[in-house]
Amino acid sequence: MPVLQTLLLALLLLHLSHFTTANKPTSTSSSSSSSSDIVRTSCVHASYPTICIRTLSSFSTITTPQDLAQAAVKVSLSRAHKASGFLSQQKVESKREKGALGDCIEQMGDSMDELSKTLSELKHLHKGNAFKWQMSNLETWVSAALTNEDSCLDGFKEIDGKVRSDVKRKITNVARVTSNALYLINRLDDTRDKSVTIIHP
Repeated sequence: MPVLQTLLLALLLLHLSHFTTANKPTSTSSSSSSSSDIVRTSCVHASYPTICIRTLSSFSTITTPQDLAQAAVKVSLSRAHKASGFLSQQKVESKREKGALGDCIEQMGDSMDELSKTLSELKHLHKGNAFKWQMSNLETWVSAALTNEDSCLDGFKEIDGKVRSDVKRKITNVARVTSNALYLINRLDDTRDKSVTIIHP
C-alpha cells in the first residue's frame, strides 16, 4: 500500500509541474508582445503606417524608440541595397535610359552611404547639446537619402516602358520605408527624456 501511495503522489506532482510550466508566460513571448506594442503605437502616424508595421514587426528586440529607429534604418538600407543590385542588372539600349539608369545607380549609392552613417550614429546617442547635434545630423542624412531616391524617380519621368515601371516600383518601395525611418527618427526628439542636464561645451 505505501508503494502505491508513493506512486500516486509522484504522478500527482508530475501533473502539477507540467500544468504550472505550461501556463507560465515566457520572457520571449512577453518581449515579443512588448515589441509589437511599441511598433504599432509608433507607426500609427508614420507616412506609411501599414508598411511601417509590416516591415518592423519582425524585430523582436525592439524595446525603445531608439531601437525602433535603428530597425527602420536597417530596413531602408536593406531595401536600398537590393534596389541598387536590381538597377545594376538592368539592360537598356537608348542613350536616355542609360543616362537615367546610371544617375539612379549613383544616387542610390549616395543614399546607402547616408543611411549607413545614420545607422552608425543611432547606435551611440548622447545627451544634452551632443544629442541635439546628432539629431540634426540624422535628420540631414536621412533627408538626403530620401532626396536621392526621389531624384532617381524623377530621372525616369520622361521614359516609357517596362524599365521605367520596374524602377519606379523598386525605388518607390525604398522611398516609403526611408520616409518612415525619417519620421521615427524625428520622434526621438519628442520621446527623449527632457529632464537631462544640457552640457555646454
